[in-house]
Amino acid sequence: MSKLWKHLKTITIHKLFVMRHCFRLGLYKQGLTHDLSKYMPTELIAGARFYQGTRSPNAGEREAKGYSLAWMHHKGRNRHHYEFWTDYNIVTKRDEPMPMPIRFVLEMLADRMAASKVYLGDAYTDSSPLAYYMQGKDHMQIHPKTKKQLEFLLRMLARDGEEKTFSYIRTRIMKKRR
Repeated sequence: MSKLWKHLKTITIHKLFVMRHCFRLGLYKQGLTHDLSKYMPTELIAGARFYQGTRSPNAGEREAKGYSLAWMHHKGRNRHHYEFWTDYNIVTKRDEPMPMPIRFVLEMLADRMAASKVYLGDAYTDSSPLAYYMQGKDHMQIHPKTKKQLEFLLRMLARDGEEKTFSYIRTRIMKKRR
């Protein structure tokens, strides 16, 4: 099977996992529209070219070129990435992270779970998304409020499992949004 077909299979399975998670949380529109930019030429071509099957092709593109045009395209179009939520602060005159609306924090959780499930396969556990997050958290430019929310949910997932975490989100977080 060509790298293009393998990449298409990987991103589609990932998208279906995220969609299933989002639907369970009541985030229907986000579930349907999640990561549609991955099917656009800028991301799809790089994804196929740098496909490895065990990690994001963006890492391969970054290693080969020193940057990932596909990632820059992706993070600028998908609000479930904390990198999207950076803006110029007129007081400090610097680009700084902004707090994410909770619905995108929840989609980010679903995205991290799905990525871990796709890349780890049978080795996935409910603590896998937290372990992956912990590897990179010291380098993240993420708003403290968003970081606190995400870490709380990742720790709950690792400790209590998917069912209890999703139940908490539906009954405590999503009810407040209505």
